[in-house]
Amino acid sequence: MTRSLSQQDIASLDASQLTPAMRQYQSYKAQYPDAILFFRIGDFYETFYEDARTISRVLGVALTSRSKGENAVPMAGVPYHAVDSYLQRMIAAGYRVAICEQMEDPKQVKGLIDRQVTRLITPGTLTEDTMLEGKEENFITALVLLEKAPSRTRQNTQTPANQIDSETDSQAALAWCELSTGKFLTLVDSLTACREELSRIRPREMLIAEAPDHQPPEWARQLKEAFKLTLTARPAWQLDAHHGAKTLREHYGVLGFAGFGYAGDDDPALRAAGAIVAYLHETQKASLEHLCPPKPFERRRHLVIDQASLRSLEVLRTLRNNTPEGSLVWALDRTKTPMGSRLLRNWLLFPLRDPAAIERRLQVISDLMQLEQALEEIRLIIADCSDVERIGARICCRRATPRDLAALARSLDTLPAIVQRLKQAALRQAVLDDLEGMIPAAGEISAAIRATLQDEPPAHLREGGVIRDGFNAELDRLRSMANNSRTWLADYQAKLIKTTGISSLKVGYNKVFGFYIEVTHTHANKMPPEFVRRQTVKNAERYITPELKEFESDMLSAQQRSVALEQDLFEQLRSGLAEKIKVLQSVAAQLAALDVYASIAHLARTRRYCRPKIALTQELNITEARHPVVEQILGDQFVPNDVVFAAGGPTLQLLTGPNMAGKSTYIRQVALLVLMAQAGFYLPAAQATVGLVDRIFTRVGAADDLAAGQSTFMVEMTETANILLHATSDSLVILDEVGRGTSTLDGLALAWAIAEYLAGVTGCRTLFATHYHELTELSESTPAVSNFNVLVREWEDQILFMHRIAPGSADKSYGVHVARLAGVPRSVIQRARRLMDQLTVHVGRIRPRAAATAATAQVNLFDPVPAQVISQLQALDLNRMSPMQAWEALRTMQALLAEKREKQATEDKKHGAD
Repeated sequence: MTRSLSQQDIASLDASQLTPAMRQYQSYKAQYPDAILFFRIGDFYETFYEDARTISRVLGVALTSRSKGENAVPMAGVPYHAVDSYLQRMIAAGYRVAICEQMEDPKQVKGLIDRQVTRLITPGTLTEDTMLEGKEENFITALVLLEKAPSRTRQNTQTPANQIDSETDSQAALAWCELSTGKFLTLVDSLTACREELSRIRPREMLIAEAPDHQPPEWARQLKEAFKLTLTARPAWQLDAHHGAKTLREHYGVLGFAGFGYAGDDDPALRAAGAIVAYLHETQKASLEHLCPPKPFERRRHLVIDQASLRSLEVLRTLRNNTPEGSLVWALDRTKTPMGSRLLRNWLLFPLRDPAAIERRLQVISDLMQLEQALEEIRLIIADCSDVERIGARICCRRATPRDLAALARSLDTLPAIVQRLKQAALRQAVLDDLEGMIPAAGEISAAIRATLQDEPPAHLREGGVIRDGFNAELDRLRSMANNSRTWLADYQAKLIKTTGISSLKVGYNKVFGFYIEVTHTHANKMPPEFVRRQTVKNAERYITPELKEFESDMLSAQQRSVALEQDLFEQLRSGLAEKIKVLQSVAAQLAALDVYASIAHLARTRRYCRPKIALTQELNITEARHPVVEQILGDQFVPNDVVFAAGGPTLQLLTGPNMAGKSTYIRQVALLVLMAQAGFYLPAAQATVGLVDRIFTRVGAADDLAAGQSTFMVEMTETANILLHATSDSLVILDEVGRGTSTLDGLALAWAIAEYLAGVTGCRTLFATHYHELTELSESTPAVSNFNVLVREWEDQILFMHRIAPGSADKSYGVHVARLAGVPRSVIQRARRLMDQLTVHVGRIRPRAAATAATAQVNLFDPVPAQVISQLQALDLNRMSPMQAWEALRTMQALLAEKREKQATEDKKHGAD
């Protein structure tokens, strides 16, 4: 059995044992050892050794071998014309791929073809639509853990300084960039704050400094696990201050960074930003004109929502299925373009805290809602727009296809029609003026594209047919020669016959001599001197002319030359458009924003949403509030509820009631409506006044974190601790069944203390759903606590959930009723009801009510002790009793217990007979 060479084996081979192509492969593989190397050979990208085994396993392609015997080399490949789909699968599987292209035409080269690695594809550096999710951003991040806190004031923090343990919560510099759009932001804050932002950014890849032992630090491993991202280690010097500032100065052509919002070269944010720019240049091999200058992210300008709250509120995905269907984004997204959908998600993930900015968004939506028919016409026009934002990025990366540019021209041509309809709204915002001002520049770009490209160009340049006829005279000539060779030959033959007077003259072709002019021997002496004899055959002579030879050369290479010329002309167009990237980015931003505004305006009109009033107090009053997701699922069956937090009134609402009655839906919908309001959206309600919130915290649901070795209760307490440490009086806190992960007594005590702290110390608006009815007594001692319950109606041993929230507390939880509705076996339900008669719960103590029946043939949960015996025990003065007196007292109590047991047995028999 033969053994194929491994990647390690090739390194030990003598260079003379390798072919020139394999030596070339070896040199590039050594430069990219951590990537799968796609090595272009003809019409395929080939891989070898371990790379071949990997892609065979991941992509399911055939594994063959190069050479035979002991020197057999594993080989697997994919066709170059379908490489995008294979790349998408490799990246999704977590691999990095280096593309090694042929830089010369194999037909025109003798010997080894020049090849170069033109791109390193990683999860965070994608630009092609085929590899990206159109509705989601695809960020690459860099995070630098700082040795000590920056000397300047902590930037953009939401956490009070006295609530940060500086020894355990390190400072960090975070930068994030979206290569497919050019978006670029930075943040310097605590590691906890950076982690919270990562939950909103949702990066695919993170750059970190390489450790001496080549192992990622614990904090990096935790981030990788939490966000399912790819960690990419970079040499530590690439994340230092000098390299970061130098890289950014060279890329943006600036002397300093004050114009970007940074105090100086020593700003820690520039270390992370510079690392990203250096990495993108290394992987993309492109100029990257579309990268926006990095700018500080102003965290204090946005409502903060952490990973746990995003998950539990199901903003992006559902908890049950982890799919977008059923999430808040799914319910609100009526956009017509991918860039609009991405912006809508961004606005929901980063709600505003500036009331003026919120009002500007609300006003545009209000104006659009007045358009009626014109609003729908605008949305139809926007639907014809392509992803201008990402097309612009591909233009700058030199990856835009002919169809990309044709789609760009169509998108830019929509601006005049959109502006015409917007004028009917008399918008009081800058949206109309900005779009109208962009029309001339957009028109120039569109005109340049339309003058150069065919109306419906092919997807690729490989076979030509991209450039419009009449754009370039030389291209027209080459096309004419390739397409009309028979016509030219016929015309040329007629011209020669007329010139020579030889009517039998013919123009022919064979593979040996090419094109020729043939005349019989009789007419050989009539040939003009420019005719060169090339061959004599039996009855004729064959000649060539310079004109015919030129035609032959042109015709045989016309197709190749025309394709090459088209590629040059297309690249000239693409390079010219790259210089217009700022215009394209401005147009994309305005079209995306208009798409979002029109989407929410349409949703508000069709689903009866209201415009919220934004207040600077703790007021939160919403009339007939509806859950934006559940309402769409249930339709008219959904029951609206009012939300009332009056300014200066109670700040903690304690909500009791049975499961399935709607407590969780209600408290979640309050949080979602606040988030929507501060995103600048209309709300599903009759009317609403929303006092600005700085953060939304939730503790909803329970789940083990087995990977971290944390139980359900530990996860619950960790999230609760985060709330208690970081919530301010301007926060909104949503708590659902806190304390249920431990014993009843511990859970009740913790829930009580947590509620007291939030109401008495933090003073933030809190919705606290619980089954601990004892907590309702807090309202008697704490004015900041008010009781609410979900109304339930009982009828003939049945319960009816009203889904109405009303003042006051529930008298019981109806747990057994809910279990019956859930399909629990009848025998279990009956046993539970009998056991309920034994127990009664009091604050801080559980004691039995009655014994279980003997007829059940099951043991009692408790052996009840008569109160008379307990009172006698408490009355004993052991210091004054003799041993005989103590013995007599015990005998008396024993007799009382025996009497009690006899009575209980009699009652059980009677109950069993019934």
